Amino acid sequence: MARMMKVAIVDDEEDLRQSVSQWLALSGFDAVAFASAEEALKVVGADWPGAVITDIRMPGMDGMAFLKRLMSLDSALPVIMITGHGDVPMAVEAMRLGAMDFLEKPFNPDRMTELAKRATQARRLTLDNRALRRDLAEGEQVMGKLIGASAPMERLREDILDLGQADGHVLIDGETGTGKTLVAHALHAVGPRAGRRFVVVSCAAFTEDALAARLFGPTEEGGGLPLVEEARGGTLCLEDIEALSLGLQARLLTFINEQGTPAETRVIGICNTHGEGRTVEDALRPDLYFRLAALKILLPPLRTRGEDILTLFARMTEQFALEYGCVAPEITAQEAAQLLQAPWPGNVRQLINVAERAVLQNRRGTGSIASLLMAENEEAGPAVTTEGKPLKDYVDSFERMLIDNSMRRHKGAIAAVMDELCLPRRTLNEKMAKYSLSRSDYL
Repeated sequence: MARMMKVAIVDDEEDLRQSVSQWLALSGFDAVAFASAEEALKVVGADWPGAVITDIRMPGMDGMAFLKRLMSLDSALPVIMITGHGDVPMAVEAMRLGAMDFLEKPFNPDRMTELAKRATQARRLTLDNRALRRDLAEGEQVMGKLIGASAPMERLREDILDLGQADGHVLIDGETGTGKTLVAHALHAVGPRAGRRFVVVSCAAFTEDALAARLFGPTEEGGGLPLVEEARGGTLCLEDIEALSLGLQARLLTFINEQGTPAETRVIGICNTHGEGRTVEDALRPDLYFRLAALKILLPPLRTRGEDILTLFARMTEQFALEYGCVAPEITAQEAAQLLQAPWPGNVRQLINVAERAVLQNRRGTGSIASLLMAENEEAGPAVTTEGKPLKDYVDSFERMLIDNSMRRHKGAIAAVMDELCLPRRTLNEKMAKYSLSRSDYL
């Protein structure tokens, strides 16, 4: 068997317990024996990686009570009942309660092996499907953090879904604060490695010797596995990859080349060279760069994402207001225009800072969005220039934000939104269609 599955044997008769365990072990199963149902329940439960074979008649908790308890823990767990000659009606009742099948004493060992094989195959399929659903749910959760309906964000999500299914290594580029590590996590979460380890390390956070030991070993005593081993079969994400010395770049390239195609472990490099007067091509040796950049993602700066700025600001202020136990600030049309016109050199990370400060100052009843933006831009350094936009674009963005916020507050209750915004039903419907807002997204 490619992947050995467990079979729990539960019987108070030691001779039967041992003989069944030995036979199943010789047949290729990982057999685990228990003298009572109570003892088995300490180990066997939801997501047990195999099947259960149990006698019906046992002292203490009998097989029927044991079956009911197992079904309450995991109704898809395959359970095979062992019965005496007079217990067949009881075995039929057990199957009605969820047992997969039964064996009547004295039973043929080959029959038992066949039932165990069917049970473990069914269990493997169930667990694989559960793992797939968990992986898909994780992918949806991570993708859901990539907030925004702008064209650059739609393209980014499409790139993530496409490259997530690809097998090659990836290079992620973009300005500071654009969410590069989140995108790396999303690539992992939507791909075939989703159920395996996602290991991330900042190459700029260690000295060369410390980083070499952390990546490739040997680690200090008690320090765990080197990261290339910890991530094996999953994804190794290297933040600030441009900080790797030439020597470590060579070792990383060797690690990548030795894997062959398809790669067992995917490497995602995140570079942070914007604003430093150099490119990632300058920072990496050409052979490593081209191994990683065959699949490349360039994240859009926040200033190019239009009304996403207002959407993100609204979501962040709502979250911080909930955290601090106060009301989220309501912004004016002028403040919305200021948010849209700001250069955002720190991108989403800077916007999060502004949103938190806006909530705190609103709680105190002081300050303004304009003063916050001025302070943030001074701290972030020289502003990145941004082109002006027609007044209509600012008005549309502000209007969309108001409708979106109201729909979120009222959980899609149209009547409440109409009252709050003083809009007739037809006008609200037209504006929601114009801004691609759907009531089902707020229910």
